[in-house]
Amino acid sequence: MLSSIKRFLIGRPLKSDALGEQKLNKKKALAILSSDALSSVAYGPEQILIVLITVSAAAFWYSIPIAVGVLILLTALILSYRQIIFAYPHGGGAYVVSKTNLGTNPGLIAGGSLLVDYILTVAVSVSAGTDAITSAFPELHDHNVSIAVVFVVLLTLLNLRGVTESASVLAYPVYLFVLALFILIGVGLYNIVTGEVPPELHTPVGTPIAGISLFILLRAFASGSSALTGVEAISNAIPNFKDPAPNNAAKTLAAMGTLLALLFSGIVYLAYYYGITPLAEVTVVSQIAEETFGRNFMYFFIQGTTALILILAANTGYSAFPLLAVNLANDKFIPRMFTFRGDRLGYSNGIIALGLASILLIIAFKGHTEQLIPLYAVGVFIPFTLSQTGMIVKWIREKPKGWVTKLIINSTGALISFIVTIVFFLTKFAQVWSVLVFLPIIIYIFHRIRKHYEAVGDQLRITTCEPSTPIEGNVIVVPVSGITHVVENSLNYAKSLNPERIIAVYVAFERGDERKFEEKWKQWQPDVRLVTLHSHYRSIIQPLTKFVDTVEHKANESNYRVTVLIPQFIPKKGWHNFLHNQSSLLIRAFLLYRRNVVVTTVPYHLKK
Repeated sequence: MLSSIKRFLIGRPLKSDALGEQKLNKKKALAILSSDALSSVAYGPEQILIVLITVSAAAFWYSIPIAVGVLILLTALILSYRQIIFAYPHGGGAYVVSKTNLGTNPGLIAGGSLLVDYILTVAVSVSAGTDAITSAFPELHDHNVSIAVVFVVLLTLLNLRGVTESASVLAYPVYLFVLALFILIGVGLYNIVTGEVPPELHTPVGTPIAGISLFILLRAFASGSSALTGVEAISNAIPNFKDPAPNNAAKTLAAMGTLLALLFSGIVYLAYYYGITPLAEVTVVSQIAEETFGRNFMYFFIQGTTALILILAANTGYSAFPLLAVNLANDKFIPRMFTFRGDRLGYSNGIIALGLASILLIIAFKGHTEQLIPLYAVGVFIPFTLSQTGMIVKWIREKPKGWVTKLIINSTGALISFIVTIVFFLTKFAQVWSVLVFLPIIIYIFHRIRKHYEAVGDQLRITTCEPSTPIEGNVIVVPVSGITHVVENSLNYAKSLNPERIIAVYVAFERGDERKFEEKWKQWQPDVRLVTLHSHYRSIIQPLTKFVDTVEHKANESNYRVTVLIPQFIPKKGWHNFLHNQSSLLIRAFLLYRRNVVVTTVPYHLKK
């Protein structure tokens, strides 16, 4: 039954040689890897206005020069990541660049930041998409968290079905969103040119504003830079592209940068000219659409596509998180399970882990996007800074042809990214201070995991491990609960192994039961030694494990190995297991950690 449900949800398994069919062309890659960056147009301009409104609505004209600064940063990042794509064509992005050029710890800071950031990508995108839906339908506001969780579950299932299948589904909403915003911007600009929008709605550019300060402007710039989150995703996911992967990735990156620049500029300008003021329950894009078209079909079309891309932007996290996890797992910094491909050839463990972590985050923050965006953005700009710095070191060290130009590009990107990171810490410290706590913890965990894997490898390696002690014989201990076919089956198996001796162990709670069982045993199995243990506190585990430890200590002196052979009956139907106490599972769980004890289960299958 479970297998049938799994097949229905994620599809039939794919053969390993079908991996090439799961690669993305530029059109699908742009949809699946750029949705995060493009979707940030829906909340990036709004974040600028939220900061400026603390001074007054008259200060909104500053959004124009701030947007120019964001576009300069975008250009530097696009050029920088284009160089990373060709320098490191196997993917890995900021983690690989930082680890290779700056050292292990800077690499882990970048990798840890991005892992957390991709979780935030899903949480922020889905929360923002839910906000867009509830802006159009205010009666749904009370169900924001539930709606967001449902969308995360659906996205997780979609990605478990495979990269190409999810890309095929996501391409339409992404391109519809781009079309909808271009129509909105085009009609909005037409209305401005034809004079349908009165100029009194906004303050002219250059108007002196009392109370404005460099601190406020830098804070607004940092908030607006949240629109650039997701730019690095393409450099992380190069292995997902069809050959020639680096060329296709670079072209996709350029297309994403162009679209992002046009959409961001258009929304910022319309918000300024229309005099839009950010509201708690209505997004800026929603207000622009309502001012431009009224509350008609086009308004709901824009809101619908905006909600879709905000939700589906989370798919950038689903595309990049598993690949980054693979790089970290290959370097033994996170569990190896993240390197395994699932039935549909995707890294399903990474996809599931991302989905679960995102749901926990949405519930913890109650779906409030504005609380997550600063943490989300600073988590991106730390890797931005480290990756660009790593490329600077690479060019200075290797000095390839044209390295001076490349050095200038990466230096510019590193400097601006560093400034934005510092501004985030200075202006939004109350919201991003947790980065300074969880990053050291994550890096410590990475090193502990790596140390464990190295210790395991050292102990398992034939050339370095201690010589094995020869086993002279075997003592079998059989826990018994009664005189049944299950016990008989286990004793017959034990006898077939020809051990030195077999000891049956019965744990009694009452003295009378103990004597009765001993008498019955002598008649049933007189050739098998029975040991009865009285449990004063009605525990089976404690007296049994104590007895096994005693036998193991004595057997070890003669180089004998103790095997605990646990009888277990298997019900015909799975749900029948809930009707039994599963004591055999508890015994096995407790005994598995005994150093010189072998634990074996002998199943007895019931027929009805």
